[in-house]
Amino acid sequence: MNNEKLIEFCKSIGLKCVGIAGIGPYDNLKKIIKNKLVNGHFTGMEEEVIENRIEPKLIMEDAKSIIVCAFPYYTGEINDSNISKYCYGKDYHIVVKEILQQICDYISNELDGFKYKIFADNGPLVDRHLAYLAGIGYFGINNNIITDEYGSYIFIGYIINNFEFNVNEPSPKTCIKCNKCVKYCPGNAILGNYELNPKRCLSYITQKKGDLSEEETRILKENKKVFGCDICQEVCPHNRKIPITDIKEFKENLITNLDYKEIESISNKEFKRRYNDRAFSWRGKNIIKRNIEIILEESDHI
Repeated sequence: MNNEKLIEFCKSIGLKCVGIAGIGPYDNLKKIIKNKLVNGHFTGMEEEVIENRIEPKLIMEDAKSIIVCAFPYYTGEINDSNISKYCYGKDYHIVVKEILQQICDYISNELDGFKYKIFADNGPLVDRHLAYLAGIGYFGINNNIITDEYGSYIFIGYIINNFEFNVNEPSPKTCIKCNKCVKYCPGNAILGNYELNPKRCLSYITQKKGDLSEEETRILKENKKVFGCDICQEVCPHNRKIPITDIKEFKENLITNLDYKEIESISNKEFKRRYNDRAFSWRGKNIIKRNIEIILEESDHI
């Protein structure tokens, strides 16, 4: 087994953006995380122990490399959608894990004693940092990873494993720094110089539990998004002329709009049953219902 065989197999199942990251510890990332903590730029959804975010060996003691993959999900522009593009298709947690498992099954057939752990936005490591280290792409001012092939419309999955694949180098490319994402961010969450205040991000606001502040309510109402936000990606020049995804689960049976009358009329249990394979379902019916009510407040739509 080697990098070439791995890449060849990944291409055979439709993955073009694959790289290998080292096992750290990632001391530069530690400084970034500490700076975010000082500035209060955390949402509370992140791993609390810094060491768990920078040391893969704390997750898997015999780790020797990390396979990192990008999964494109762009399906084109759809007018009047009230949810983020990443929610249109099947839940990426499910899809990414299934594809990563195919990779692990292939390697296991080639290597005796292959051990691994699969993660799809559910591990303590910073997946965007891993993607950068693996040469998958480079950071945008909005903190998204930008790839040559798919822009920033990607999911990131990774496999911590006990085989020593050759580590890739980070891409020398950089964001063109046009600052359009800074200018058009509805909550002024993108601060420039690669800093982000996630608590002002519309995507975070749509997922926040409890009552929203007046400012958060205003941001939600003005932008009419029930779940997530794509504005910083939609205005990004790096996302021009990118292809539609080839991953069928992300381009079939799309849900692009959530209807108030439907959401209001079903129980929490039915909401989970109906949308259990969608990325927005984890927050539950009540948050979605609250957001729609804020958007439609003082209108005749409720």
